[in-house]
Amino acid sequence: MSANILADSKILKTHHAESGYQNPNPNFKRKGFWDVFAWQWDRFFLPYSLDAKSYPEFPIVKNDGSLLQKNQSKLSVTWVGHATTLVQIDGVNILTDPIWSERCSPLSFAGPKRYTPPGISITNLPKIDIIILSHNHYDHTDIPTLKTLEETFHPLVLTGLGNRKLLLGAGLKHVKEMDWWEEVTFRSLKLTFTPTQHFSGRSLFDRDETLWGSFMVVGAKEKVYFAGDTGYYTHFKEIANHFGPIDIAILPIGATEPRWLMEPVHIDPNQAVLSFLDLKAKYLVPMHYMTFVLSDEPLDSPVPRTKEAMKQSGISESAFVPLKIGESRFF
Repeated sequence: MSANILADSKILKTHHAESGYQNPNPNFKRKGFWDVFAWQWDRFFLPYSLDAKSYPEFPIVKNDGSLLQKNQSKLSVTWVGHATTLVQIDGVNILTDPIWSERCSPLSFAGPKRYTPPGISITNLPKIDIIILSHNHYDHTDIPTLKTLEETFHPLVLTGLGNRKLLLGAGLKHVKEMDWWEEVTFRSLKLTFTPTQHFSGRSLFDRDETLWGSFMVVGAKEKVYFAGDTGYYTHFKEIANHFGPIDIAILPIGATEPRWLMEPVHIDPNQAVLSFLDLKAKYLVPMHYMTFVLSDEPLDSPVPRTKEAMKQSGISESAFVPLKIGESRFF
């Protein structure tokens, strides 16, 4: 494994702040405590239910992992749930933002509870070589899951600046912190930590002390982009300008409402399509929905809304690849 920086120092410094990190967008305004309080109050008056029991059964595939364990060459993406995907590229197995826990919370007995199970058990996974962590929110950096993965696979963990202490304290052995545009080489792959518009924090007292981001994975012939969490900004075009057209963009389409609260940090289905176009991607694989209730959109709305946005943009239906939880797609 080796690392280097792809961008010059002037670009790198735009997201560094005295107390941590910031979004380069001059119009970005983060929401505060009273905004969240107002949102929680408004949720009592939604005209539809956010209880998963009120919806038809969500589609899930029970993946026994046999095809994934045999795959040594084909590009594949498996959706485990939420932002957790297994990406197989050039014979390397990569997990994105893994969470197998029942709750995404600092407490095991409270906080958002998953309403769909993980699509594959950890014991049925192929050997995991790399874990990529986009940021340190509880639904993206799940310590109980990471401990289990460390005990089982001893993977390399790539994450943003400032997160190494947390992960080493949890017992992870091979942790590499990365700045935006920093590149790590692993076998035939080059993995670059790329910009997003988001924020970080695991308590009321550590806001933006660690860096958030996305990942570009470049193989011998194919490129896969994992967005993590992000609002819509110019970084998608910047990434495309640097890497050229990509094969698969794994983009979030959930946790989007209400827009007055979520828009700065979460793209909605319309913006996911804009991001897909900015990235000049061949396929859009959606994630960050149908697992935890984190926002106010109807639980069954993200995929139909994205399909409609793709149609309105004149994009071929075959470019949109919404996986069932547990489903693997070989490209």
